[in-house]
Formats: sequence, C-alpha cells, structure tokens
Amino acid sequence: MSRTDAPGLGRGLTFVMAIAAGLAVANIYYNQPMLGIIMAEFGQSGTAALIPTATQLGYAIGLFLLVPLGDLFDRRKLIVLQFLLLALVLVIEGSAPTDYILFASSVLLGACSTVAQQIIPYATALTPPENRGKTIGTVMAGLLCGILLSRTLAGFVSTHLGWREMFWLAAPVAVLTAILMAVMLPKDKARTSIGYGEALLSVLFLCKQQPALRRATLTQAALFGSFSAFWTVLALHLQEPDYHLGADIAGLFGVLGAIGVLAAPLSGRLADRYGPARVIAAGVIICVISWLAFGLWTALAGLIVGVIILDFGVQSAMISNQHVIFGLVPEARSRINTVYMTGMFLGGSFGSAGATYAWGLGGWPAVCGFGLALSLIAMVPSMAQLRSKPITH
Repeated sequence: MSRTDAPGLGRGLTFVMAIAAGLAVANIYYNQPMLGIIMAEFGQSGTAALIPTATQLGYAIGLFLLVPLGDLFDRRKLIVLQFLLLALVLVIEGSAPTDYILFASSVLLGACSTVAQQIIPYATALTPPENRGKTIGTVMAGLLCGILLSRTLAGFVSTHLGWREMFWLAAPVAVLTAILMAVMLPKDKARTSIGYGEALLSVLFLCKQQPALRRATLTQAALFGSFSAFWTVLALHLQEPDYHLGADIAGLFGVLGAIGVLAAPLSGRLADRYGPARVIAAGVIICVISWLAFGLWTALAGLIVGVIILDFGVQSAMISNQHVIFGLVPEARSRINTVYMTGMFLGGSFGSAGATYAWGLGGWPAVCGFGLALSLIAMVPSMAQLRSKPITH
C-alpha cells in the first residue's frame, strides 16, 4: 500500500493494533512460567522440557513461511484468518494427552502466533516516514506488554487452576481479537504481483543485498537469545532452595519486566531524533550490564534489577533495529520483517535450548555465562551499524 492510498493510522487504531499484537505474541510465552508444572505432569520428560524451544522454533518457521504473504495478499484478511487458526491450535494445546502431541502443537502455536508480525509492517505502511519510530514504538509497546504480562497471567492461572486452563482461556480471546481486527482494520491490497515461491526466494535476496538488515538481524538474534535464556530457566531458578518460589512468583517477574516496555516509545522517539544506531549500541551495553548483575548480585534484588534493565536494553535495540530495516525497501516490508524476525526468533530458540543445557550443566552461574556471551556477541554487528552511514528514507 502506498502512502497516497493509505487511509492513515490514527491514535485509536494504533492502540487497537498494539493490543492485537500483544495478544497474539503472548501465546508463545505462556509455557515459560508453567514449565515446572507441565514437566511434573509428564514425569519430568525431556520432551516437555523443550516446549518453550518448540514454540519459538515454530514461530521462526511461521515467520519464514507465513509473514511474506503480507506483501502478496490483503493483510487484513490474513490477520483475521491467522487469529482464527490460532484459536484452534490453542484448543489442541490445552487438550494434548501426551508430551509428544504437546510438543507438536507448540510448534503450530508458534507458527500461528506470527500474526503479530503481519500487524507491525501494516502499521508502518500506514505511517509517514517522519513518524515511523513513534508508530513502531507504540505498537511494539503493546507487543512487549503481551510478551511480559503473559508470564504473569500464566503463572497465576497455572498455579490456581492448571496449565491447560491457560490455553483454553486464550482460545476465545483469539476469536474475539479476530472479530476486532475484521471490524477495525482498513482494507488492504497486495504490494507486489510476484508468486509465493518467488517471494520466499526474494527473502534470501534481500538478506544478501542489504547489509543493514543483516547487522540488525544478527544483533537482535543474539540479544533475544539472551532474553529467552533468562525467561526459560527463571521458574526453575526460583524453585531452588535459596528462593522456594512457585510459578505464580515467576510470572510476577513479567510485571517487573514490563517496566522495560517504557523503552519502546522512548527509544522510537530517540531513534527518530538522533538516529537508531546510537540507541542500538546503548541497548546492547545495557544487556551486558544486566547479565553482570544476574551473575554477581545473587540476592533476589539482583534478579529484580537485572530483569528490568535486561528488558529495557533488549526492547530499545529491537525498536531501533526495526526503525532501520523498515526504511530499506518499503514495498517489501513484510519480507524484510521475515528476515529480521526469523533471525531473532531462531536466536531466541537457540537461547532457550542453550539455557536448558547450561542449567543442566552448571545451574544458574552457567546460564549467566551463556547469557553474557550472547550479549557480548551482539556488540559486534551493533558497533558495525554505528560506524555505517545512516539510512535515510
């Protein structure tokens, strides 16, 4: 959709899209604070332990296979359809009789939850370039609230009702969101006439052609890997003798992390004003500091301070990286987003799996070393972005 025929994005619609993005992405994080309860039902099986990894892997698959459709078809119809499919998968997830079925349905759940990544480029397409950072920051604030507060809700529901009830509760919410999107979103049209296969191939071409896209993707993949490492093992860490805290308390950490959501609109405005590269570099440094706090400050206060600054750093870098990539090739924003988000969630999947392995190998200190290493890796492409010429569109 070009700017000339876009109906525009008012404050009310921006808020609605932010809520929808948050409700969509929340589904892939419900299982993290519930992991100990899920594993207990399935006899502490290794398959059940990999449920968070399966969900994030499914999200990465959905990003690659489904998000490019946003450049080929009416995004409004795609968003409504994906929310309805998401509701169906949530029912399957909550009814899974075995850990293997739960694993498979978790992959599908992750894939369907990528509807959030149809919403973000659509919001960007309805916004003039000079307000791009502000709009991305607002919609991402909703998405990030979904990521963080989902853990709080899931921890409470699983502790007092059960983990299956969380997924059954989420299913009608997905249906209601589909109805809201059908009513509120403006009509859309395809931005390109290429076929699906050609669109998938062009994703690889865009990755090769755009060094700024590669730098943004590598930076965020490493940071999101460290982010996922923390949240994957937090519930297990809080169950240790030093704390003796349950899934509901692990979920409450999502409220603390939500303070970092304040970084989304703030970093968007800073990126509009000073350029995104500086904000990205600052976000990476903040993440490094957070992991030093986790490792060196072993009291509960260290976890509280660390989670606030970790989320603040990750979100600041994420918004600013999106500011960069959505200015590269406007007619290919969905495919650009595919590259970025696929890389990011592959990083998240690696972070979850690596944290699980590190936990078994050396407990919380090993997880802290793993998370710190990922944050340090993110410094390399972020510094390269800082030295590169700014993107102007």
